[in-house]
Amino acid sequence: MKAPSARTALPAAVLAVATLTTAVVLTVRYGGYFSDPVGLFWWYAVCWALFAAALSALRRVQVRHVVPLVVAGAVAVTVTGLLGPPRTSTDSYRYAWDGRVQSAGVSPYDHPPQDPGLAQLREPWLFPTGVACQGPDLAHIPPRDGLRHCTRINRPAVHTIYPPVAEAYFLAVDRLSPAGARHKPLQIGAALISIGVTGLLLLILRRRGDDLRKAAYWAWCPAVPLEAVNNAHIDVLGVLLVVAGLGLVASRALTRRAAGGVLIGAAVATKLMPAVVLPGALSGVRRVRDAAAVLLPAAAFVVLAYLPYVLLSQGSVFGYLGGYVEEEGYDDPSAGSRYSLLRLVLPDTWAFPVLLVIVAAVSLYVMRRGDPRRPWSGALLVTGWCFVLLTPGYSWYALLLIALVALDGRWEWLGIPLAGAAVYVLAPTLHFQPSLSNIAYGAAAALVLVMAWVRRRARVRGAEAPGHGATASATGMNPRPAR
Repeated sequence: MKAPSARTALPAAVLAVATLTTAVVLTVRYGGYFSDPVGLFWWYAVCWALFAAALSALRRVQVRHVVPLVVAGAVAVTVTGLLGPPRTSTDSYRYAWDGRVQSAGVSPYDHPPQDPGLAQLREPWLFPTGVACQGPDLAHIPPRDGLRHCTRINRPAVHTIYPPVAEAYFLAVDRLSPAGARHKPLQIGAALISIGVTGLLLLILRRRGDDLRKAAYWAWCPAVPLEAVNNAHIDVLGVLLVVAGLGLVASRALTRRAAGGVLIGAAVATKLMPAVVLPGALSGVRRVRDAAAVLLPAAAFVVLAYLPYVLLSQGSVFGYLGGYVEEEGYDDPSAGSRYSLLRLVLPDTWAFPVLLVIVAAVSLYVMRRGDPRRPWSGALLVTGWCFVLLTPGYSWYALLLIALVALDGRWEWLGIPLAGAAVYVLAPTLHFQPSLSNIAYGAAAALVLVMAWVRRRARVRGAEAPGHGATASATGMNPRPAR
């Protein structure tokens, strides 16, 4: 009975990946964020279900076929994001504008996009006029020359929010892009980075003798083509830097750990949020010099990356950061759906202090009890609980979490990216009701807790059954959690 299974495992996995790829193509082509968000989310759900089926099929594939299949699937799934313009986010239009402004020798932190002083830099595809100013994805700006003016850039009246490494990337893409390329170079760059993340995951897993199938958690995840590639979110560059940084931090050599700290600092200087992996990077650290070998290079890189923009800019290099925090309700727990799970059981004013206490406790646990050879396990724990407690409304933030799952293997945390997608796609239709956030993130948190209990029971039983640990390790998809 085993031979037929071995013969059919690879074709079954190939068919599963092909079906997943087809579903993602249809999702990208469907659009529907403004016209039919419920229908769009059903397509998301189909993609995630097929993703789960493809992962299940991969488990039965022989080891010698895993890398070619994961890489081929990564390429097939990733490039689907190139088949249409950004469907559910306009952030990449800001990226294109920031690159254009820098190419003209102007600091992106000094002027909002609608500043008339930069009107000569406007391109028609980013700044339509007249009858072209129609559609829910366009923002109106002050008229000029008696014409109606608008832009594809969101929040055109505020300064950019993106850190210096992101801005350097936008400049590089603009300089390398041919005239008239519009949004496509940013999507292509994101696709190449996404595939690069897959390659890094495979490299780290191979060097550690771990199960290479785990890389498929990132390589085949529908969120990658939809958020990293189609919407071209800069978060994917931060993910690449974090994965590389944690891979180096896992080494005992101080020089490699320092290099990992530099890369994590570069990730922070790309999107700020990757700072949440720092407690994981310090997993099990007992000596001050080992912690300093990571923290000091990371901090130094962030400072040095900001320095050129500080010297060249007339305004604050933090741009709209304060306004964004206020707009998203992070400073006012009673607004919107932030901290929604905490607010179910606590007064609104307690939500943020309690969040800080819980995150601090998880971070201390990871730093004291974590495995220094597996810093991504601790990083996943801290990052995951930050998402559960913050209940963010933007699904692309979870790209970092997906990559950490691919390194660690605890698949249950993938419920968080799916919850984020549900909130982002459906919330406008449901008027941002906190109940949606409670249901989506509550279900994701419940899955994590249930699987933690299941894994704990499996470890206890394994300790009572001689030889079970070796068998569990050989099956590959359920690695040891941080301790």
